[in-house]
Amino acid sequence: MSRQANTSPGFPAKVRREHTDRMAVVYVRQSTRRQVLEHTESARVQYALVDRAVALGWAAARVKVIDADLGMSGASAQGRPGFAELVSEVGLGHVGIVLGVEVSRLARSGRDWYQLMELCALAGTLLGDSDGIYDPAQYNDRLLLGLKGTMSEAELHLIKQRMAAGRLAKAQRGELFFSVPTGYVLRPSGEVVKDPDEQVQTVIRLIFELFDELGTINAVLAYLVEHRIQLGIRLREGVDQGELAWRRPNRMTLTNILHNPIYAGIYAYGRSGVDHRKKVPGRPFTGRVTVPRQQWQVVLPDRVPAYISAARYERNLERMAANRARAESAGAARSGRALLVGVIRCGRCGHRMIVQYHRRGDDSLHNYVCVREYADRGGPRCQQLAGPCVDAHVTGQLLQMIAPAALEVSLRAAEQIEADRARLEKLWRQRLERAAYAADRARRQYQLAEPENRLVVRQLERDWEQALAELENLREDHDRFLATRPLLLSAAEREQIRALAADLPALWHADTTSNADRKQLLRTIIEAVTVTVHGESEQVTAQITWAGGHTTTGDFVRPVARLEQLSYYPRLAELVLQLDDAGLTSARIADRLNAEGLRPPKRFATFGAQAIRDLVRRLRTTTDQPGRTWPTRRPPGRHAWWSAELARELAMPPVTLYNWIRRGWVTAHQEPGTRLWIVTADAAELDRLRALRALPHGYHNRRRWQQTNASPPDEPVTDS
Repeated sequence: MSRQANTSPGFPAKVRREHTDRMAVVYVRQSTRRQVLEHTESARVQYALVDRAVALGWAAARVKVIDADLGMSGASAQGRPGFAELVSEVGLGHVGIVLGVEVSRLARSGRDWYQLMELCALAGTLLGDSDGIYDPAQYNDRLLLGLKGTMSEAELHLIKQRMAAGRLAKAQRGELFFSVPTGYVLRPSGEVVKDPDEQVQTVIRLIFELFDELGTINAVLAYLVEHRIQLGIRLREGVDQGELAWRRPNRMTLTNILHNPIYAGIYAYGRSGVDHRKKVPGRPFTGRVTVPRQQWQVVLPDRVPAYISAARYERNLERMAANRARAESAGAARSGRALLVGVIRCGRCGHRMIVQYHRRGDDSLHNYVCVREYADRGGPRCQQLAGPCVDAHVTGQLLQMIAPAALEVSLRAAEQIEADRARLEKLWRQRLERAAYAADRARRQYQLAEPENRLVVRQLERDWEQALAELENLREDHDRFLATRPLLLSAAEREQIRALAADLPALWHADTTSNADRKQLLRTIIEAVTVTVHGESEQVTAQITWAGGHTTTGDFVRPVARLEQLSYYPRLAELVLQLDDAGLTSARIADRLNAEGLRPPKRFATFGAQAIRDLVRRLRTTTDQPGRTWPTRRPPGRHAWWSAELARELAMPPVTLYNWIRRGWVTAHQEPGTRLWIVTADAAELDRLRALRALPHGYHNRRRWQQTNASPPDEPVTDS
């Protein structure tokens, strides 16, 4: 095709036949929906560019209008299907000219604008605006278009800067509100007031009261769901905008209510921002991030009507932060049996101890362990001890501390129950009043309608019947509520509360008292429990820091694994050998030890005869003192060892060797007619057992190593 210029009168020299043979595209865009609705003149001017294309030599049928981007910003090509279509048509060589009122209509981003110019230059496509026609392939036109694009981008930055400055100035006066949360309404004058509906206010106050009592968002949500309490929400869009609608409560809404400072009368601006690194294309709200309180741009107290005080708002934030299951916080009170989780600390390093349950699905057995040094630096564990003994000691101190307040507890419990029922009764009355009003309104609408207009009257009659049915169902539910929970406690109920309060231990251990309740009470009265184990013995010192700073210190005993760990083991061993030399039987020795208050390491009730026989046999072996209970003969078989003798050879506790025998880590059998174990171990086996014994504490995949004779494992495995 010839590149000769079109010589028709009135045509610019840049428009040639090769351009008019292709189609002309008129790109129409406005930045916001409000501009589309209110600035109709701008749209008319843009659509009028079709006539200009015809005047330039294009046939009307060859002029295409792309207006899919009406109501969309030109700051980016993302989310603009019209601009994507324009780029695609230009790249395919279908477009001879692109017309727009100004460059900013096509793109306000330099990246998008220069990409479009480059495609137009390669495809031989012209660009036109209200000032003239440009050929991007020519240097002068390209320079001018680049300057216009740069000015358009800078203009967008200035516009955004002026708008941001205006918003900030209005926010600093406490007058900038885009929307208000449930419980508030925004008047046309810009003033924020509490929702005029009393039931909406009652529910909001109830949420804060419940959080004070229950302590967690989960518990508040469960209470609202149990009593079928809904939240009043003002609709923000649609034909019913501003009308009150009742919605089921959810966790996110409750979280927002408790975190929002407006309920404490505080006006805050800048609580959220945008992080473009987290923004996902096609999802415009994913870039929104929460800004720390120290970085809020405007904080103005006492600017709106408050539901709670500022101090109460701060306490709620601290409590929600403490409920998070993190190393620096105690976490929420849960249903596990470990009562001191979150408040128990190590007396050696001062860090918080963690809880380890012994079996999955069974939390009846648990330990408190300090693993901070092990987790941070790979060092040894500071200390660990069985949980039930610590819980029992602290529980005893707690019950002893609150025993004098038993009467006050009973009175407070009765008052709280009646206050809770009165609070629910208030909500019931408001719900009944609302339902009665709805039924009466439906009746009046039915009576005002003309009887002859059956098309309308039939629907109004159904609405009235439905409102009456809902009112009746609500009254029946209210009657059932009063039957199960009367507003005032009866004399029998009050007497039952007094009896329970008088016997606090029974109330504490009652099946109806959950572990979460016990933990919540304990955390209310106790700030921290610091425990220190004396060496590896059974002796433990616990320091309890009570609310207010007062501290008490007490000692208790814990179960240990071996007799050698007992603080009185030397005296116990000496006494057992003396009694055995004196000819006392095992049963009489056990009675003597029990009478003197000596107990086995596992804190079982008492010593038994068999335990004494095993202890005497072990003592005779480890002290090389022959006795009547120790067999002087060697065990039968080559490379055979008595278990106690082998334990002494390996410098390990006999109980550990018994554990290896039970797990099958060594070759052993029991001598017929006795409880003695014979272990087979040659020189190579002894070296293997010494290597096994040398493994650090925490390596409990020894069985696989024993079975495969592989190298010792590199990483520890937590105790099962």
